[in-house]
Amino acid sequence: MKTPYKKPNIEIADIFKNYRHLLGEKVPFNHTRVINAITNCRTDVLGGHQLKCDTCDFKKQAYNSCRNRHCPKCQFTARQKWIEARTEDLLPCKYFHAVFTVPSELRPLMLRNKKICYDILFKAASETLKEVAKTHFKADIGFFGVLHTWSQTLVDHPHVHFVIPGGGLKKDKNQWLPCSENYLLPVKTLSKVFRAKFLEKIEEANNKNKLIFPGQIEQLSHPGIFRELILTCVKKSFNVDIRKPFSGPKAVIRYLGGYTHRIAISNHRIIKVENDQVYFKYRDPNDPSKKKVMSLHVKEFMRRYLLHTLPSGFVRIRHYGILSSRMKKKNSIQVKKLCKVKVNFCAKLQESWKELLIRIKGVDPDKCPSCETGKFEIKVSFASLFSTA
Repeated sequence: MKTPYKKPNIEIADIFKNYRHLLGEKVPFNHTRVINAITNCRTDVLGGHQLKCDTCDFKKQAYNSCRNRHCPKCQFTARQKWIEARTEDLLPCKYFHAVFTVPSELRPLMLRNKKICYDILFKAASETLKEVAKTHFKADIGFFGVLHTWSQTLVDHPHVHFVIPGGGLKKDKNQWLPCSENYLLPVKTLSKVFRAKFLEKIEEANNKNKLIFPGQIEQLSHPGIFRELILTCVKKSFNVDIRKPFSGPKAVIRYLGGYTHRIAISNHRIIKVENDQVYFKYRDPNDPSKKKVMSLHVKEFMRRYLLHTLPSGFVRIRHYGILSSRMKKKNSIQVKKLCKVKVNFCAKLQESWKELLIRIKGVDPDKCPSCETGKFEIKVSFASLFSTA
């Protein structure tokens, strides 16, 4: 039975509309663009349609979405199709969930060099998995990764989640080698290799003058202090967690799907805004059994939210190895044939956003809320205020 959709009491768009002046005038352009998209989403600023019921003459306005990937109200269709496409891609084997995290000492540097450092995070982690797998597993593996940059309390916490099939293809692609039931790769080895690769790539980027050191990290522009940071991190443990998901790979994909097409926090986690404080629910990793409530001043809440805006064009979902975007379809079919599993193709991926909404949420956007029998039809379309003649 589908859970009825409940509209949140307060939205992130409301917070930015009412309090964006607290951010001042010197807001970076990429932040301004995100704020404008969120506050204008589904308003007359972006245009829309006037809808009229074909039975009872009830009318309503339907406004266009911003489709910005940072907007908590957009990307439902893209997210759901991604979840179902990845579920359809699942191979007939056990799956493992891995998380690669860097020490907190590196976070200020990464926050001010997002594109370069997030790329390095992906490259170091993916190269580590492929290299260690070839040494210990004697086969080519495949996996996909999703970048997360936040914690439950919205502070910057860059890490990558990987979903990894428990097996690999021999080089000639004529044999599928499954791993053992509960073990894929040695975690300590992964951690050491990942640390070496990440720090090597960070040093290389600095030597090529690709990093910047503005504001609070200006001291890192001094070679000696930067070197001291690297030496400090050499002594740190780079956390790598890899385990078989208890609820199966589909549960992990659904979990990651909640973060693939939005950032930081959903509208449904926000409880209220009162006396310039934003109250929202969060999970405490030290006490995961129940959700807790945190409050932040609206300015700090907006600041933390904007920490997680991604560089323009940055790809936060990436596929690697035998499941790389170019080879995924061909290799998936080959693995299923080797495992004597029928290859199916999902017709659901052709659904419209309206059909998805009905199937997933039980909400028919064309159904008239007045008579509950009629269907809406477009009577008038009106353009965005940004349209040009």
